[in-house]
Amino acid sequence: MPTAPTTVSAYLASLPEDRRKAINAVRKVIKANLDPKIQEGIQYGMLGYFVPHKHFPAGYHCDPKQPLPFVNLGSQKNHMALYLFCIYLDEKESERFAKGWKATGKKLDMGKSCVRFKKLEDVPLEFVGETIARFDVDSFIEGYEASLAAPRKGPAKKKASKKKTAKKAAKKKPAAKKAAKKAAARKPAAKKAAGKKAPIKKKAAARKKG
Repeated sequence: MPTAPTTVSAYLASLPEDRRKAINAVRKVIKANLDPKIQEGIQYGMLGYFVPHKHFPAGYHCDPKQPLPFVNLGSQKNHMALYLFCIYLDEKESERFAKGWKATGKKLDMGKSCVRFKKLEDVPLEFVGETIARFDVDSFIEGYEASLAAPRKGPAKKKASKKKTAKKAAKKKPAAKKAAKKAAARKPAAKKAAGKKAPIKKKAAARKKG
């Protein structure tokens, strides 16, 4: 199996020419707008832009050996992708990004933080640069730590609807009526049984007298 690239130049050299041009163009825009403290390298098998341990010793909470990710850029099997961890942490930033991208007239194919594209013409480079420039290392780390400290919302418990409650109550009523009918039926049966036993006792008493 071929060895995975371990340097930026080796990664770019491993790409087909059309993808190399597209990735390199997006890469240049990212680098031109990065906080100087953010470092470029290979992370998770693609181009990575991250906060090195010397600026954030704790590293990435999912894997502290990894520096804190900021942005990743890679060539996948069926598309190229820009992974914007910097906006993933902030819902408002994610919404702002989606609206801003669409406002450029470009089609947005986006997951939670992954933007997929198949050719360079699909990417509004100027807008990508503006997005990267919105973050400096200090505010990014502050937002990251705040997101880790925030309590996570668990799945909301579903309240029983009024219809379901009414159905359950309706089911209980027939059951109560049936129980009442059975109890009522038992009383006459008990009386009949008592009535049959009385004549037998009288006959037995008559025999003793005779």
